[in-house]
Amino acid sequence: MDENKTHFGFKTIGESEKAHKVAEVFHSVAKKYDIMNDLMSGGLHRVWKHFTLSTAPVKKGHKVLDIAGGTGDLAKGWAKKVGKEGEVWLTDINSSMLTVGRDRLLDEGIILPVSLADAEKLPFPDHYFDVVSVAFGLRNMTHKDNALKEMYRVLKPGGALLVLEFSKIYKPLAPAYDFYSFKVLPMMGKFVAKDADSYQYLAESIRMHPDQETLKKIMHDAGFDKVDYHNLSGGIVALHKGVKF
Repeated sequence: MDENKTHFGFKTIGESEKAHKVAEVFHSVAKKYDIMNDLMSGGLHRVWKHFTLSTAPVKKGHKVLDIAGGTGDLAKGWAKKVGKEGEVWLTDINSSMLTVGRDRLLDEGIILPVSLADAEKLPFPDHYFDVVSVAFGLRNMTHKDNALKEMYRVLKPGGALLVLEFSKIYKPLAPAYDFYSFKVLPMMGKFVAKDADSYQYLAESIRMHPDQETLKKIMHDAGFDKVDYHNLSGGIVALHKGVKF
């Protein structure tokens, strides 16, 4: 039987290959990830994450799961919001990214539980977390629908999922954005991270990710209610929120 196919950027590959190829990308870029984020977005990724943190229904004592948490930006923010009474898990499927994130948090005196976790098979019990977040990680997952169902499973009734992800930019801005993504970004990757190919993939993966309305429907189909989204920076990024009832 032929293997199911999926996208790796603009390429079509076997599903079994995708996780390995995505892992190679993030093993390669982990140590330069924060520097490249600042360069690529002109610091805007910090604004997008601050918006996510400031608008989230997170309170003292809450339990929060940060999926594909990478270098720990959101986990750090959640830890401040939940306080010592709360619980924040930093997870990532990529060991290099998780190590960088854990060490960065430890350097800042923040000690959180961490887990090397596949979003499609989360190692947590049903109805455990008040909030689940995933920032710039959903588009790299092979089966987004399965991952969203897992996020739904581990949320408490009334809990919220927050998905911060690149999305479809407003049409008048698209030509300039395409030039930046496919010409400037790989060049930055080449000179700063010594890896143009990984940043070419990241640009392509953004184009292959579902647009705002499509992702909203996928979240609905995974079981979430009250799904809505907020466009940021002209639609470069969107914050989707869904609630489990």
